Amino acid sequence: MKRPSFQDARPDLLGLTLDQFEQLVVEELGLEPYRARQVFRWLHGRLESDFQVMTDLARPVRTLFAEKTRVSGLTMRSSLEASDGTTKLALETEDGLVIETVMIPEGDKLTQCISTQVGCRMGCRFCATARLGLRRNLTAGEIVGQTRFGRAWAQKRSRRITNLVYMGMGEPLDNYEATVASLQILMHPLGMNMSSRRITLSTVGHLEGLRRLATEPFQVNLALSLNATTQKTRTAIMPAAKRWPLEDLLDGLAAFPLEKRRRITLEYVLISGLNDGKADAARLVSIAHKLRAKVNLIRLNPYPGCRLAPPDMNHTEQFAEQVRSRNVTVLLRKSKGADIQAACGQLAGTIKDHSTQET
Repeated sequence: MKRPSFQDARPDLLGLTLDQFEQLVVEELGLEPYRARQVFRWLHGRLESDFQVMTDLARPVRTLFAEKTRVSGLTMRSSLEASDGTTKLALETEDGLVIETVMIPEGDKLTQCISTQVGCRMGCRFCATARLGLRRNLTAGEIVGQTRFGRAWAQKRSRRITNLVYMGMGEPLDNYEATVASLQILMHPLGMNMSSRRITLSTVGHLEGLRRLATEPFQVNLALSLNATTQKTRTAIMPAAKRWPLEDLLDGLAAFPLEKRRRITLEYVLISGLNDGKADAARLVSIAHKLRAKVNLIRLNPYPGCRLAPPDMNHTEQFAEQVRSRNVTVLLRKSKGADIQAACGQLAGTIKDHSTQET
């Protein structure tokens, strides 16, 4: 099937929720609503984008879809595999930009790390993506498109994706509509049918986005990229924190209507000399107790040009124990893919260092 141009004005089916799909099919194409469900299943359940293969549609219907709609495409530019089996896939958008998605192995299962923007405007000093600035938001189709590549990649290796984490390039809630649409598509029973408990969305604390997310008819796991326990330090390493004062953010999260047994995860990147002292640990305990949250500790993953450094492992373990000893669930997260710049904070949307070409 010919790859469409990015300037193609036809609606992109890959980024439509089923409700939007049905509206398009009825109002624009003049077809019955069930045609939307048929094509939705082909696209998201069977990973098929060629209308001519959709044989449960009559030939005139297939032709109509091909003429009036399109399916957006990402192109595999390259991949890199780390020593621990983590694989970073560089995908090119239709307008020539590069985003990265990461496949993280756990036995024969996989977690896929998804990007939501080309670059990011949050400016976090410990993140390579921030150095790119924000080029543009990804469409819902481009977000979903990453999972299509991931599923095909996994199937070739007799693996399956069991978890999705919205922790790649970009701030998901800064691209709210596309992020939420992609979640609805990926969780739909006719599509990938991902359980909401297998999806985690990470945010720097985009308070307006969090307030909107609280009103959605679904929930996914929520992770806050906290990284500092005072407004002063948080603003120093996360400039976007100026917009959302820590006290207001914590109050908002405390009021977030979590489903039973769900807990917020506090992601805390340990940076030597900045946020890894005993007082920081004590404040982190207080925040975790206020939110009934668990804590993921991550040693800083340096990237080329980064002027920050992680604490040594002995100090890291002492920090973890200080938090854990105060009845807080703590996971000291092992960084995967660091030797190929695929670990947390290292994605930068570049293909110059990718050496293994795939199609």
